[in-house]
Amino acid sequence: MIERYSLPELIDLWSEHSKFQSWLDVEIAACEAWAERGEIPADALAEIREKAKFDVARIDEIEATVHHDVIAFTTCLAEVIGPNSRYVHLGLTSSDVLDTALALRLVKAVDFILEKLDALTVVLEKQAIAHKDTLMVGRTHGIHAEPIVLGHKFLIWLEEMRRNRRRLCEARETVRVGKISGAVGTYAHTGVGIERYVCTKLGLRPSPISTQVLQRDRHAEYMSAIAITAATVEKIATEIRALQRTDIREVEEPFRKGQKGSSAMPHKR
Repeated sequence: MIERYSLPELIDLWSEHSKFQSWLDVEIAACEAWAERGEIPADALAEIREKAKFDVARIDEIEATVHHDVIAFTTCLAEVIGPNSRYVHLGLTSSDVLDTALALRLVKAVDFILEKLDALTVVLEKQAIAHKDTLMVGRTHGIHAEPIVLGHKFLIWLEEMRRNRRRLCEARETVRVGKISGAVGTYAHTGVGIERYVCTKLGLRPSPISTQVLQRDRHAEYMSAIAITAATVEKIATEIRALQRTDIREVEEPFRKGQKGSSAMPHKR
């Protein structure tokens, strides 16, 4: 991610530390599920919860030798937990952790996007009302056509953003699933009860059926909804940029005191 153009919350969410923390959340929830069944002693679970910590640099160091990310992660945990680490990852396959943990972060990411989208729709509605009588030139293919009001543009964007919101909410539900069903999705070493416990604990729904992985059409729908929303943002930005050209100057972005528009042309805003 390019830091200059990224929000701090999303930089943090998609960091390596956040990734491994989501893996740990899945592993701990699985241990709790086994403990509920009496397969992990209560004192062992308590020690796992207390000691389970990870170090990103140490995981990278281990992975350089084992060439397996999840094994590197669980090995790092074993180093700090001790003998009771034998209960961590019990009955799980790597993708049980990877895909379920990814779902956690995808849900958090879209929740953040929805929060920002909701704030934008408030602004768009406010501007639509404020400019319901602001007359301007309407254009087709960039050429003067019939008169419109500026509020009309804001309403177009507002309705599109509302559609984007519906798409994002649907995609959120599609991707809000986890799996603890093992190497080929048959629950050979776990059972649906373990999966149900873990997913409920983490705020996810158990996938109705899976293979080694959660099916990728879920992620494709999610990314498509985000891409469509991004296209709307790009459309709004491009329109504003066009309308504030020197030869049009119908709208203008804020230009704060001390702000500079160009390193070569001091007149630019």
